[in-house]
Amino acid sequence: MLAAAGFAGLTWSGAPGASGPSNVAQDTFRPEFRLEDAAGRVVTSDDFRGRYLLVFFGFTNCPDVCPTTLIEVAQVMDDLGSDAAQVQPIFLSVDPARDAGMGLAEYTAAFHPSILGLAGSPEATQAAAESFKVFFAREDDAAAPGGYGMAHASALYLVGPEGDWLRQYDYGTPAAEILADLQARLQGHLP
Repeated sequence: MLAAAGFAGLTWSGAPGASGPSNVAQDTFRPEFRLEDAAGRVVTSDDFRGRYLLVFFGFTNCPDVCPTTLIEVAQVMDDLGSDAAQVQPIFLSVDPARDAGMGLAEYTAAFHPSILGLAGSPEATQAAAESFKVFFAREDDAAAPGGYGMAHASALYLVGPEGDWLRQYDYGTPAAEILADLQARLQGHLP
């Protein structure tokens, strides 16, 4: 179990900022996804051009990392005030077998109404994770709902208005720090 906890924070070694937070990507790339919302509509990363994306990979049965991160995201969205319209928080499910159609929209709305939950086929989920250069894996756990849990990257990812990966906020980054970074970018002080 401890090994699983260690893996939960990993991102693939090719991810900019994998060794710590980074304000600007050293190797710019454009992460992409093509998944479905709760109504079954296909949603892609291109649908959000012109807005910043706060992207988190997780699952609704997550006991701690996901709820903690979504609480931070909710605080950021509230504190952005009128600037919140320029930021779209997205929760990408790494457990689509359980999360798709099983209350994903209700789960994300319980944290903040602006958080969009997306899920897709196992192949689409894997493609999204690979595009963001993040890790996730199913782990058998008799004590978990359904007999398994998911190890997954625990960072929150920032994608810019043109679709470029900008940085990651490591797990536990305070909402105030995320807010300050976003406000600096919205005011043109950071790229």
